[in-house]
Amino acid sequence: MQPVIKVIIPAYNEQDSIGSVIKDIPKIVDEIIVVNNNSADNTVLNAEKAGATVLTETKKGYGYACLKGMDYISKQKIKPEIIVFLDGDYSDYPEQLLEIVAPIINDNIDFVVGARVKNLREEGSMTPQQVFGNWLATFLMKQFFGAKFSDLGPFRAIKYDKLLALNMVDKTYGWTVEMQLKVLKQKLSYVEIPVKYRNRIGVSKVSGTVKGTIFAGIKILSWIFKYSFK
Repeated sequence: MQPVIKVIIPAYNEQDSIGSVIKDIPKIVDEIIVVNNNSADNTVLNAEKAGATVLTETKKGYGYACLKGMDYISKQKIKPEIIVFLDGDYSDYPEQLLEIVAPIINDNIDFVVGARVKNLREEGSMTPQQVFGNWLATFLMKQFFGAKFSDLGPFRAIKYDKLLALNMVDKTYGWTVEMQLKVLKQKLSYVEIPVKYRNRIGVSKVSGTVKGTIFAGIKILSWIFKYSFK
């Protein structure tokens, strides 16, 4: 029996990409939830035209948007078995969702991260600070927790009940690393699946600015050190 799968896409000013993201998501997905995070363009209109459920979260932050999507799902009568998180900038290949959820469906794995490996990345798709930040974060997780992660990739899937048990709280840049750290602490099973990665449409709200890069780095490192001394 096919599991119920829902996708949550945080979106801030992604009018030029959101339609393509939604279009390329495989039909096995039961609902695509786009969380508009204070967009000033036609993100909402284009997402609705493409067939997504659109929510609005006025508090700016990646984590705020993800939590809004989770709150919406929690109020539905039929709960999903799998939640997939995906960015709205078309840097990931949404059709690879089939590969991302396969370990959960076929092997009963709890959590899957799409790893943006170097040989599958388009040139320039990750900034030098992103590459270094990912290396540093995953290196520290390996040193402190024996983790096998190589990336903090935003394209990821998790069993819905396991996601609820993580009790996610980060509202901004630390969402991805918080999830991976809690997966480690709760000893959930996990794997990485290599995924392709291309240059995003538009400018990154995090790595595209000095402020975003600095705050993301601080947030990621603070989560790691917080958990390493617990």
